[in-house]
Amino acid sequence: MFDVKKQLAVQSWCFRNFKSTTALIEQIKGIRLKRVELCGVHADFNDPAKFPSLLEPFKQAGLQIASIGVQTFTGDEAKETAWFEFARQAGCRMISAAFDPFKQPDCFTVAEKLAEKFDINLGIHNHGAHDWLGSVQMLNYILQRTGRRIGLCLDTAWMLDAGGNPVEVAEKFRDRLYGVHIKDFIFDRAGTPKDVVVGKGNLDLPALMRLIADTGHCSSVTLEYEGDVENPAPKLKACLRKIRAAAAPPAAPAAA
Repeated sequence: MFDVKKQLAVQSWCFRNFKSTTALIEQIKGIRLKRVELCGVHADFNDPAKFPSLLEPFKQAGLQIASIGVQTFTGDEAKETAWFEFARQAGCRMISAAFDPFKQPDCFTVAEKLAEKFDINLGIHNHGAHDWLGSVQMLNYILQRTGRRIGLCLDTAWMLDAGGNPVEVAEKFRDRLYGVHIKDFIFDRAGTPKDVVVGKGNLDLPALMRLIADTGHCSSVTLEYEGDVENPAPKLKACLRKIRAAAAPPAAPAAA
């Protein structure tokens, strides 16, 4: 069983209009979660001298930084070492990652080297049909040519955008499914996506939650809702209700 209270994080991008750490923490506590995937809007991952002061407010608030990202890897070892150092100090098990297609193969080889050194996995964040790593075919191609330190951080909505079934994709890559962004889209006639409360769009949320619970090794499961930028909390709470219902064990059959 997936324990929403203990295991679910929220992507800090949901609160991108709340720039200060104090405001971010207030928003996270307001939706009653204790884990966050921290993005660059809310933290500078490049200056190790600032890491203790960045991390302290989260520790004081009792919030766990579950992962960071999305970070774009280019093979710049010095810069990317700092990202891993932040993740290590924060206690993360995964970094949500993108890779620069024009920096192959260094973007992968350096990332794998650092992932092994810091014992922190990388999850490729698929970012829809327009992204070079958005399709199942390309993900399969890359994962067959990289080691197990590089896996998938599956964004369910962007996989829908790329024409894939997120549950089927999660099953296909389950052995290297290191993270999930639980997000849902509907599409207009032109194919333009719109964020909706998870489970109210095209995502089979109960099937996804069953699979996540069954794998048992997905270290970063993150709620992401990008709409209602000025006041995202009400829709995020609605998302949480849907996730809790989907993650709940099935009711026992009534006695005869």
